[in-house]
Amino acid sequence: MPKHIGIAGVTAEGAALCYRTICQEGPLQAGSAGPYEHPEVTLHTFPLSQYMAGIESGDWDGVGSLLLSSARKLAEAGAAFAICPDNTAHQGLELIRGQSPIPWLHIAEEIAAIAAEREYGKVGVLGTQWLMEGPVYSKALAAKGIESMVPEREVRQGSAT
Repeated sequence: MPKHIGIAGVTAEGAALCYRTICQEGPLQAGSAGPYEHPEVTLHTFPLSQYMAGIESGDWDGVGSLLLSSARKLAEAGAAFAICPDNTAHQGLELIRGQSPIPWLHIAEEIAAIAAEREYGKVGVLGTQWLMEGPVYSKALAAKGIESMVPEREVRQGSAT
């Protein structure tokens, strides 16, 4: 029986892509008998405005609290673990993982594991300003002995000559 996966959505785009990927790739990864045998999926999300208020103000505890609330709802619905398909929000996730009623797949840790398996020494990180300047990828990659690189701020803001 496939696991019940919980998605703690932040953006509609990320949540939709995550759900679609689980439904399309789940049967292939699990060696299911048929193309329609994807895992059970439950999605919970708060309005993006609530996440953005925390992200824009640097209130990562607030972002984490939203994710923890989603995790509790997903656990009540029967999810065995949770996924957050939003890279930036993982800065808040790191603050609440120990309090979560279900385990989380951490997007940067999964990328770091693949990069280590492929013996990468450096990985470029592109994303929101908060992601590139925050600890999510640098911490996960460093734990595997991999350097993370982001473009210089001037280049990202288009002011490089």
